[in-house]
Order: sequence, then structure tokens, then C-alpha cells
Amino acid sequence: MGFFSKIKEGLKKTRDSIVGKIDSALKSFTKIDEDLFEELEELLVMGDVGVSTAQKMCSELRVRVKKQGITDPSKITDLLCEITEEMLTGGQELDISTTPSVILVIGVNGVGKTTTIGKLANSFVKSGKKVTLAAADTFRAAAIDQLDIWAERSGADIVKQNEGSDPAAVVFDAISSAKAKHSDIIICDTAGRLHNKKHLMDELAKINRIIDRELPDAAKEVLLVLDATTGQNAVVQAAEFSKATGITGIVLTKLDGTAKGGVVLAIKDGLQIPVKYIGVGEQVDDLQPFSPSDFAKALFARGEE
Repeated sequence: MGFFSKIKEGLKKTRDSIVGKIDSALKSFTKIDEDLFEELEELLVMGDVGVSTAQKMCSELRVRVKKQGITDPSKITDLLCEITEEMLTGGQELDISTTPSVILVIGVNGVGKTTTIGKLANSFVKSGKKVTLAAADTFRAAAIDQLDIWAERSGADIVKQNEGSDPAAVVFDAISSAKAKHSDIIICDTAGRLHNKKHLMDELAKINRIIDRELPDAAKEVLLVLDATTGQNAVVQAAEFSKATGITGIVLTKLDGTAKGGVVLAIKDGLQIPVKYIGVGEQVDDLQPFSPSDFAKALFARGEE
């Protein structure tokens, strides 16, 4: 199965929830009027797109309908697909332009953070990159063990210390090791933290200082892993984390298990944080770079397999 097919299948619940209801609504209208736009806006909000983003989409829809002289409600879906792609485009490319580049991965426990790191490592190694993993989630022995398994499975190097060690010291050691071994990418796991735990956020700041001091010219991505099944709560998490640390992108996991995929739009438009990777399954290759075009076409069931 190609990845477009996987996205299409993975977005089935969201598509049925949002686009299915939109298609039904459009069939009940014989003309395009304000009642139709209000109905669409309400359906988008219910689909976890967010109020302000839904309003913005419908405002743009009004402009295009008028400009193109469209009178048939059935033509609206194609316009929504175009608007969705345009709103999601920009910033989705991962910056790994230096040797080494650093990817710092953050998020609360339970979102699939360590698994995401393992899948990223596997993808990079398969593409010919040399990867060093920093097991800096030292609060949980299970996290260190889990990352160890992923390192072995993917062929990445791993730098780890005992449970309870200083996470910043692990990152420092990983950077030293990566320099010595000429690694292309350093991926740092971190403790699952809530944005309101000050000591954990302070620790994150310390890790960032170590990276900036030891690799001042390196490309650095700070990726926040979010669970798509939490819907608008994912938007709240992203907003709070972005206040505490500079997030460069989102990894949205478990899209295949939810009808709340509209949250992608809420995060990108509402917070101006690009989605860089999405997960639509359990398999190692089910985490893929985010394509706004593929996402929009899969959501609105446009495009071929």
C-alpha cells in the first residue's frame, strides 16, 4: 500500500466525520447562500478545526465562490480542498541541513514520543544518515530500555546513562559522541512533561543551553509530539508548550484512530506551528513527512491511489 493510500485510509474517521457531513449538507442546498456558509462553519468547528480557523476558511470560501461565479453547492468541496492545502502549506520541511543536526523531541507521556523517535531514526538510517540517539528521558528506566531496542532495530547509535541521571549530561555526552563518530543527526528523547511542571521546563531549558553551547551553528528542530485523538486538547498543549520553549514543528500521532484530524488545521492556522510528521498506523513506516497536498486530497477523497 502506498503512503497516499495509507493517509486516505488513516483519515477515514475524520473524513466520515467532517467531509461526509459537509457532503450531506451540500446536497440539502439548492443554492449557495449565507445559510449554507453558516452550516459549513458549524460542521468545521464540530470537526475540531477550531472556531477562528473555521471562520477564516468560510470567509475565503465566500471570496472564491463570488470571484469564480460558482452557483452549484456541489463545487464547494473542491474549493475547501484547495483552501485546506493552502492553509497547511509552509514550514513543513524538516531542517537537517548541518552535520550534525539536532532534533529535540518533547511532549507529555503517552503520546508515542519514544516510538516516534525510533521511527524517525529508522527512516533516517534507511536514507543513509548516521544517527545518534540521546536517551535523555532519565526519569523512566522503561524509556531508556525502549529507546535501546529502537537503536538496535534501526541501526542507530545510542548514548545513555542510568535512570535518574542528569538529562542535560546525557545530551552533552551524545553530542560529544556524535562529533567523534561524525553523525549526521542527533535525536534527543526527553522526559514526558506537562507544561506547568516548572522544574521539568527548567530542565528543558538547560538541555537547550547545552545544545546551543556545544553546537551553536547546528540546525535544530524542537518537535512536539501530540496525540491526534485528544482533539482540541492537543491545541491547548501546543499553545502552552510553545510559551515555554521554541517549538519548530509538530509530530501528530494516531491520526488513524480518531475523527479529530481537523486539529491539524487548528494547530497550523491558530498557532502558526507547522505539522512536520504524521502517524497513521502502528507500522515502522507509518510515520511520514507531512504533505499538505496529500493530506488535503486524502481528507476530501480527491486524487488517485
